[in-house]
Amino acid sequence: MKSSPSLIAIAVSVAFSTLSFSSAANAQQAQQSQPPSTLNTVVVRATRPTTAPDNVNDPDQTADVSKTGTPIGDLPMTVQEIPSGLLKEQGATKLQQSLSNATGVNSGGPDAKGFFDHFMIRGLQAQIYTDGFSDGDQVNGVSHSLNGVERIEVLEGPGSSLFGSGPPGGTINIVHYTPSPTLQYGGSIQAGSFGTVWGSAYVTGPTGLSGLNYRVDATGARSDGYRSLSYWDKEIRPAVEWKFGDHKIDFSLEAQDSRSTPDSYGIIYYNGTPIRNVPFDAKYSTPFAYARASYVRPTLTDEWKVSDVLTINNRLSFLHRSLEFFGNGDSSKTKVVGNEVVNRQLRQQNDSDNTLDYQLEPVWKFATGNVKHTLLTGFEYQHQTINTDRSTADLPNIEDVFAPVPPETSIASLHFLCDAKHSCDNDHLVANFYSLYATDQVDATSKLKIRVGVRKDWWQTSLTPNITVPGRVDNEGVPILAGNTYSRNDAPVSWNIGALYKLTPWMSPYFGISKSYLTNFNSENTQTGIGAPESALQYEVGVKFSLLDGQYVLNTALFDVSRDNVATPTTVNNIETVVYDSQRTQGGEASLDAGITDNWHVIANFTAQHAYVTSNPQGITAVGHRPQDVPAFMANLWSTYTFAIAGHPGFHVGAGINYMSKVYSDISNINSVPSYVIANAAFGYQANHWGVDLNVHNLTNRRYFIAANEAGAYLGEPLSAYVTLHADF
Repeated sequence: MKSSPSLIAIAVSVAFSTLSFSSAANAQQAQQSQPPSTLNTVVVRATRPTTAPDNVNDPDQTADVSKTGTPIGDLPMTVQEIPSGLLKEQGATKLQQSLSNATGVNSGGPDAKGFFDHFMIRGLQAQIYTDGFSDGDQVNGVSHSLNGVERIEVLEGPGSSLFGSGPPGGTINIVHYTPSPTLQYGGSIQAGSFGTVWGSAYVTGPTGLSGLNYRVDATGARSDGYRSLSYWDKEIRPAVEWKFGDHKIDFSLEAQDSRSTPDSYGIIYYNGTPIRNVPFDAKYSTPFAYARASYVRPTLTDEWKVSDVLTINNRLSFLHRSLEFFGNGDSSKTKVVGNEVVNRQLRQQNDSDNTLDYQLEPVWKFATGNVKHTLLTGFEYQHQTINTDRSTADLPNIEDVFAPVPPETSIASLHFLCDAKHSCDNDHLVANFYSLYATDQVDATSKLKIRVGVRKDWWQTSLTPNITVPGRVDNEGVPILAGNTYSRNDAPVSWNIGALYKLTPWMSPYFGISKSYLTNFNSENTQTGIGAPESALQYEVGVKFSLLDGQYVLNTALFDVSRDNVATPTTVNNIETVVYDSQRTQGGEASLDAGITDNWHVIANFTAQHAYVTSNPQGITAVGHRPQDVPAFMANLWSTYTFAIAGHPGFHVGAGINYMSKVYSDISNINSVPSYVIANAAFGYQANHWGVDLNVHNLTNRRYFIAANEAGAYLGEPLSAYVTLHADF
């Protein structure tokens, strides 16, 4: 039976017509789904074993991000999995709290605004995917919770033939639980510092119809925020799975409504670093900062097993995302002069993003002689439209940087302007991406694994401005005028090649080379979408170790990534602009996942990298400088130990540290954020069907900064504690 396009269209239409999502201001309960499990066991998708070690680098587990069902230990690249059981130990409820478990990942980067997820991998921007579908806009994105999340997959380096246009840093893929044929239900509630309350609930099981199962995950959260940066979030994700004949059809519908308080300035720079000797909650951002974001994403997939040789995957997703916010314009022109904070601005912005993504992926399994092949072939079509409208108002100076009081009293008194010195636009953007691709995972022998991929893309991007902004030009100096449509066509070829050899049962050296391209199509710097695409080339060599049947897993890698035509926001002569430079990152990393004993588990990772600007034809003297938010060193450690008290097993204690070296605010390298080390701890008890956990963050109450923006730096969380009660049946 062939997958019917009309069936897909009808399902998507029904999903939209029946969706009703509340926007009440108080978040209720619900979040991450977790089937019954012990502390060190995690139930996973039906395509994988029903139980698996709660490891980040289990070489026998497969990752959806590979698209070929290949065990991680056979991939000639760095791929890591972060399972939900580990996140549960650490008390994580958001994606941002999860990624320290993977090497080379940190928050921030150009155009990070502090209220949605923005990450760097190996010093380069990363793209976030949900179950293999991108978040749409490359810059102004989504804040992800862990609602119904089974695991997080991290592919480091260009996605190349697998994902097409994407940032060169890597791919973060969020994988959700699928419906189960067995009735299971449960929930969690967390309460703690800063008025934080978070709740989750799930239920999954059979519908009573043969082969048709369901699952519903829901989440609600609210917090006053540790710098009075309040937020609330509500999400729901119903899903059904229908198995009949040779087909497995999955339909899910994600919906989120969230509100947050942007703090683009954070703590202002003074003499090259964030100002000292001010209270932790000192505010330089406007008191009217506000952001509301919502999205809905129906997804329909059909896995059709035609034969033992051929499986055809039809996958369709539609994402609608809207963003409304008032936030301070972040640029280096906002600074301290004397004791005053000058050149403050407030931006108002409204974005709407609609992305349709269709993927047809036949997967062939066959042999040529003694050589086994898993050949992924594919066609992908993406249609994306973005409407963005913004203007900017000047704000009065803050008179005393050491005792800041933002003097603006109402938004009504402000004058929002649109000119070369006031960031603004009113644009309609359209993109069509067509792709043909193939990746062959080859078992040349029982020891030699080869992976080769190629992707041909055809990109059509266009920009239609509704207003003329004085002084606005594209990257070739052509004025951008209202009423005209500016378009660009590109047809790049991405590719990757790699090989892994199992030198011994416990040691596998590998190498990989990958080439990728990025369209720079986004709602933040809209004119970059009609410019030449960015390109990246990565070389990687490494050794994967798996000792004592996977009890000790150590992965090491050296990498060299260069990228050209990078759209980099900066400020020139007090005017916000975008320059195009070239960058390079060279470094090495190691990750350890060790079961020291049956009771003692250790996860650790370390990254050393040298990132620098290699050219800058726009004339800014930045060659040799470090890009924004790229640390030279990062290290993370998490360890847990289970034990019994008075003969009662199930108790556990955990501890960890996070380290990051200093980072710079932009490619001028004038302002920097100091390095930090923070410590965390956990204690809990796990019974058969319920458990309780206490997580304490930043034990020494150190003041530290998680990312550097151009005007100031984002503060990390101070000493805080959270108690989580969860039950699964």
